[in-house]
Amino acid sequence: MSLLRHRRFPRARASVRAAREFALATLTEWGITDRHDDLRLCVSELATNAVLHGVPPGRQYLLRLSLDSNLLKVEVLDSGDGDPEVREPDVEGCGGRGL
Repeated sequence: MSLLRHRRFPRARASVRAAREFALATLTEWGITDRHDDLRLCVSELATNAVLHGVPPGRQYLLRLSLDSNLLKVEVLDSGDGDPEVREPDVEGCGGRGL
């Protein structure tokens, strides 16, 4: 059994919350009731990165969830044309480490 759901969200901070709600509602609909905190964290991180770094003004990002057997895949695709910048995080910094 393979399931797929996706939705587009605008480049706005408020869309991160909407993306989390969409993901949790989808999992609940699929009967997945555990690990919601982990999923919430992953979706928040990926959506925030898309909003802050990947989506040009006036464009959107896509949250895609797929379930194949017992494998859940969470993807966020932004509409920017750049590549991720890989760098060493500041030892004292609070960010820059990704997931």
